[in-house]
This record gives sequence, C-alpha cells and structure tokens, in this order.
Amino acid sequence: MKKKMLSVLLTVTMALTMLAGCGQEGKEIPAASDEAPAQTPASEPEGSEEKDAETPSSGKSAYGDVTAKEQYNFQIIVKSMSSDFWRAAAKGAEDEAAALGVNVTVIGPNSNTDTADQVQMLNNAVNSKPDGIGIAAVDKEAVLPALQAAMDAGIPVICFNSGVPDAPEGSVYATASTDNYNAGGIAAENMYTALKDVIAASDKPVRIGVVNQDVTSDSVVNRGLGFIDKMMELVKADGKTAAVTGSDKYVDDAKEKGDAATADVIIEVRVPSQATSELCATEAGVLLNEDDLIGIMGTNQETAEGIVTADELLGKLGKDASAGNVIACGFDSGATVINAIENGIMYGAVTQSPRFQGQITVDLLTMIANGESVQNEETPAFWYDTDNMNDPEIAPNLIK
Repeated sequence: MKKKMLSVLLTVTMALTMLAGCGQEGKEIPAASDEAPAQTPASEPEGSEEKDAETPSSGKSAYGDVTAKEQYNFQIIVKSMSSDFWRAAAKGAEDEAAALGVNVTVIGPNSNTDTADQVQMLNNAVNSKPDGIGIAAVDKEAVLPALQAAMDAGIPVICFNSGVPDAPEGSVYATASTDNYNAGGIAAENMYTALKDVIAASDKPVRIGVVNQDVTSDSVVNRGLGFIDKMMELVKADGKTAAVTGSDKYVDDAKEKGDAATADVIIEVRVPSQATSELCATEAGVLLNEDDLIGIMGTNQETAEGIVTADELLGKLGKDASAGNVIACGFDSGATVINAIENGIMYGAVTQSPRFQGQITVDLLTMIANGESVQNEETPAFWYDTDNMNDPEIAPNLIK
C-alpha cells in the first residue's frame, strides 16, 4: 500500500512537516500502533463469486495509483448516519468509488451507540456476499462473530476509524485510523497550555472534566485514555498530583489512578447512557456546575456539542482561564463546534480526516479484490483553533 499511496503520503508528510515548526498551528499525530494485525492474502479471497462480465474500470484513485480490475461491489458501514463526521466519511467513500469505477453501498445506524443495529447491518452485508466490507465498529467486541462469518465466507474486511484488536485472525486485512491515543494526548497538551498557570497558582484542588461517548468504541476509549494519561503526566511534571475519578472503565484503564483524597487536580470522567447530544449535554452540565471545574474535554463531535449546549445558560466557557473561564476542548468538527471555536467559547479541538478515511477504505478494498497486498494505514489528525483553522492543510477537514 505504501507504493500505491505514495502521492498522498508525500503530500501529508510535507504538510505535517510545515506544521511541525509552527507551534500551535497544527500538530502531527505520531505513527499509530497496529490496532489489528494486517492480514495479506496470497490470492483473491476464497468464496468470491464470479463477476458479471464488465469492462474493467480505467478510473484512478484520487490518492494514488490504485485502479480497479473489475467493477467490484463493496459495503461500507459507518457508526452513525446522523453525524456530520460520518456523513463526510460516507461521501469520501462514494467519491472514491466513482473515481475507481466500483460500487459502494454506505449504511449505518442512527446513533453511535446502536450496537445491535450495526451488528445486524454487518451480518446482512456478509449475507449479501460483496467483494469486501469496510466497517467503523461501534463496539469492538460485538462485531467479532460477524467478522468470523465474513472470513468463513471469504469476504475481506477493512476496519476504519476504529480498530477491532481481538478480531479473528485473518478476518481484518488492515485498519485505517488515526492514532486515537496520541490524538487524545495532543488535546491534553493544548488544554494544559491554557490551564497550567491556574493549576500552579491554586492552593486548593481543581477539576478537569472529560465527557466520553462510551466505553466500547476502540477509538473513543483510546482518545479518552490518551487525554487522561497525558494530562496526568503534565501535571506531575510540574510538581502537582492528579487522580482519575468517575467512569470505572477509564479509572481502571488509566496508566495511573492517583489518590483523589489528596490530589491537586481531579480528572473526572463521565459517560452518557447513550451517545446523543442531549445526554452528553446532561453529563457536561453536571461537570460545568462544579465550582472547581477549570477545563472540560469532549472526545467526539456529539460530546463536544453537548458541552457547548450545556454552557448556553451557564456561560462559563471561554479562552482565558486566568479570568475564571472554563477551558473547553473537543474532537472532530461540525457547525456547532466550529462556531464555538470561532466565537471564543471553545478553546480548540482535534480534527481527523473523515473524507480521507472513507476514500482510503475503498482504495484498500479495491486492492484486496485485485489480489494485492495491503497493510495498516494511519490517517492524519490536527489540532485546530482560531489561529490556524483557516490554514489550507486544516480547513478541508472541518466539516460544517
């Protein structure tokens, strides 16, 4: 895949190199660890059916020298059809399919927490016997039986955005995703820049809130843990102590839990019962009503929007922690988040590249159907705020 995607990787590399020397103007997410081992078939997957007589496409990928030998049929399953992020990923997949001359059907549940619906969609996709399936798994455990069924049927699977670390060996050919753990760390570094003087000067404990979508999605869990672990590290490096409270999942999986009874900084993690903006706003409201809250983080679009909604009547968010503002950071984009950053309500956020995730998923599936080898691919992400959100490397990733 490296040879096939050379042009885009060179472009991304040059963009990230320029950003690396510009401080807050954009930060590269370091190389991702392999969430799921790349499985490279020696030949076309067994069980693939004979294609109808078609003239092979002469279309080329917008991101490299990928061509389709036949008019393949792929199923792409996103996490939610109600999110700007996932609609952008769907559009990327559809545009890439058109460029290559292949067919894609993009489906997804209504909500990021509709696990049963997504699993049923995956099972239906397997039964329809496409040439390949791309999935951003809502629940990395719930999809395991369906991934086994796909492998048994000879249908290759690409995971994108979220990996499935425990997938049956050989079922997932590659994963295309942001290094979500490091992306969470980038958010923590930027928030800490705004909070460090307040933390250093405080003679009593202060609180940083985290609203996480759920405890099942590999991407969201890793973002939350990356944020928590980096914030703990930064606080400790400046001679203060920190502790994690709230959701058992994040308390148990954090590198250090700390002692909440004596900590200078409390990192409180709250998880809504469902990933709706309304319920995310409820959890954010609980945190915003804490008198000692100095910062709050949302780990995806829905939770970031929930934070903005919860603050509409409270008016606590802003960009100046020394003036008593609560510093809010988010993940992904959407009109609500972008407008909040532009208006100085949110401090900034991390954006992924949803269109690119959709595009590269179709590229990988096409290569597998051609009988070519593939490997895990990292997709880029950037910190953005009012200083850099209009930069040409970042603006195309901000979806309104």
